[in-house]
Amino acid sequence: MLPELAESKQEISRKTLLGAGHALLLLPQSGRLPELPGTDELKAALGRRAMKAGDLANSPVAVQLPGGTLAVYAMLKPDADTFDLHEQVRRALTLLLAEHPQSIALAVFGEAAFKARVAESALYVSLVNAVPLPTKKAKACPAVKRIAVYGHLSKDGFARTRAVAEGNVLCRSLTALPPNELTPATYRRRIKSLAKDHGWTVEELPYARLMKMGAGAFCAVARGSPVKDAAIVRLSYRGAASRKTRPFALVGKGICFDTGGHNLKPARYMQRMNEDMNGSAVVLGILAAVSRLKLPVQIDAWLVIAENHIGPDAYRPSEVVTALNGTTIEIVHTDAEGRMALADALTLAAGKKPARIVDFATLTGAMHVAVGVRMSGVFASDSQLAHQASRAGSRSGERVVVFPAPADYDSALDSEVADIKQCTLDGEADHILATRFLSRFVGDTPWIHVDLAAHICKGGLGAVMSDTNGFGVAWGVALLDQIAP
Repeated sequence: MLPELAESKQEISRKTLLGAGHALLLLPQSGRLPELPGTDELKAALGRRAMKAGDLANSPVAVQLPGGTLAVYAMLKPDADTFDLHEQVRRALTLLLAEHPQSIALAVFGEAAFKARVAESALYVSLVNAVPLPTKKAKACPAVKRIAVYGHLSKDGFARTRAVAEGNVLCRSLTALPPNELTPATYRRRIKSLAKDHGWTVEELPYARLMKMGAGAFCAVARGSPVKDAAIVRLSYRGAASRKTRPFALVGKGICFDTGGHNLKPARYMQRMNEDMNGSAVVLGILAAVSRLKLPVQIDAWLVIAENHIGPDAYRPSEVVTALNGTTIEIVHTDAEGRMALADALTLAAGKKPARIVDFATLTGAMHVAVGVRMSGVFASDSQLAHQASRAGSRSGERVVVFPAPADYDSALDSEVADIKQCTLDGEADHILATRFLSRFVGDTPWIHVDLAAHICKGGLGAVMSDTNGFGVAWGVALLDQIAP
């Protein structure tokens, strides 16, 4: 539950500031301090630390005001990109959240355009960090209950900012759940509950039905589980767009736990494999934000819900399985399960002739090698989509790198016994090979593949303070802003 948002006001007075308890004051970068509430106390604090006013752009300063209010002052670069703006605000807000406040006052100063942009960013950063993630600790951190914004009156009452923050929190809350709490069966129940709340229609394709349909790629991964609770779940959102408008398809990898199967992961790499369902949580976060905003689009979401177990029935290297579109696949490595499960979901999505397909998956270690964990990798089927994906990263503050996936890489996946190999054992360019593999299942539908290397970043990333950061929700909404009619 996000904090209550108090009515925005044009400016903050000293009296209001002194009664706020916890306040964040954000100014444009400058070599001098303007007149603002708490200036005298701030100047004293700067002098005590041998700092100049301009140093607030690099080091926010916390000041104890008369009456006990903790006020944090920071300067922001007016031309900072969204990611840097989020990071600067996050560093400043950390000083306040360390005291677990019940309410926060956000005040922005400067020119109108600066105040508008900073107010939206500051509120977004505050909202996504105001709600603690699920925990089994005996004493959990309390949530922030109320946020007030001063200095900018939002035309939509910050509705968009709040909706995207809600989507991010939903994504992170699901991703953080332990694997004994979020099994495929319980996840499917949670999805149905979310669908009821948001008015989505739900269609489940359970394991037994997918077997009869011939979805051999997905079922190969799911069959190792002793409980056959895996499914591909389709959710449909219908906005006010014309019914003749083709929907967008979002596809999310939802592997609730990934042991690696017969190619068992070592302990280091099996840790946090409950978060291998993050791609599906990103899709749910996007869908929740779109629904809150009642955007005039149509979306079909396909969630691949399963676990990759080791056991007598688990799929093995050297097997040949047949995917839903008839493609035969030689199994090389059972820990490359994500592309297997996604293959049949992409076939189902493409079969509905959507306008675009965008899939999200924590897919390859190669992407971590390529970009680390502070950005994610994107592949696009054409240059226009590639540019839109890049712009969405700049606007949302969730940075992406667009990679090529040329067709000559296909030769690495040539198989002597099947139409295609699942992967290779070389490890070279596996993020590209995974994309070439997946491209066999989207047909000629315009397509973006997102390899979520940045879904976990120790110490937080961009706007978010927790390691699990919900990367992809804000990016996805920003992308829809561009490609929706």
